[in-house]
Amino acid sequence: MGRRAHQLPHLRSRPAPPPPRWHPVTEAAGDEASAASEPPKGERPLSGAAKPTGSAWPRLTSGGGEPSGRAGGGEEERQADSEDRGAHVIAIDGPAGSGKSTVARTVADRLGLPYLDTGAMYRGVAFAALRRGVDPDDVEPVARLARRVELTVEGGVVTVDGTDASIEIRGSEVSRAVSAVAANAAVRAELVARQRRWADDHGGGVVEGRDIGTVVFPAARLKVYLTASHEARSERRSKEATDLSYDDVAADIARRDHADSTRPADPLQEAPDAVVLDTTGLSIDDVVAAILDHLDGLDQLEQPG
Repeated sequence: MGRRAHQLPHLRSRPAPPPPRWHPVTEAAGDEASAASEPPKGERPLSGAAKPTGSAWPRLTSGGGEPSGRAGGGEEERQADSEDRGAHVIAIDGPAGSGKSTVARTVADRLGLPYLDTGAMYRGVAFAALRRGVDPDDVEPVARLARRVELTVEGGVVTVDGTDASIEIRGSEVSRAVSAVAANAAVRAELVARQRRWADDHGGGVVEGRDIGTVVFPAARLKVYLTASHEARSERRSKEATDLSYDDVAADIARRDHADSTRPADPLQEAPDAVVLDTTGLSIDDVVAAILDHLDGLDQLEQPG
């Protein structure tokens, strides 16, 4: 007998919308304000479910502002917005090489849900900076670029300003630059707003990154934090990075771990209510099964009677 369907509201039984293409925004007042942009028509959709018809979720600006769908804007409204949005999201976080991307994609496929790789967005901004000759450590120019760059993350394909950068964003040059980009507080504010807009447009889904359960969707339906030994993570990444030795990859992971966990803006950390899974020595199927079992447990707890 197959695994029963999970009762995540609005996430099933609707055709997928076009994926949001995150457009450059019109900036005003010294780049401090930005206008919301709508996704273009005719794009090939992500697999998964659509934004529910008549959704009460707030529409977000594309420039890191507060949700605009509720009147007022006080603490109660912001808390309600967070709870509404999080009820539709499975958040999967973890350091480099923990398996979060493969696991998140597999969970999304098993459940028939949309999937978003937020790390690809930060890599896309880093790629755009390098392509334009902008120093990734130069805070203000990179922040302005992040607000203007057009990013599309769709079905494993990442386009940056209309260029397919799916391979380049995984290369060693971008990998060295992305920590500085991810530590930029203004970049994070911009991309967090876009990630929430994605959840709004898609009715939720499986979202993976480094601050999904702690910052982007703190009221997520299920929060998972994946980890593994440094050796296991280095071995996994060295198989992907064919242009680098194991020692180089291990050193890069140690550097990235330190940068991610000590940055002032949204550092990598476990959410207090996250399910923590050590993936060392486990197969992808083992990890996915554990996550689906936890989701089953939530469903059973919430059944009436």
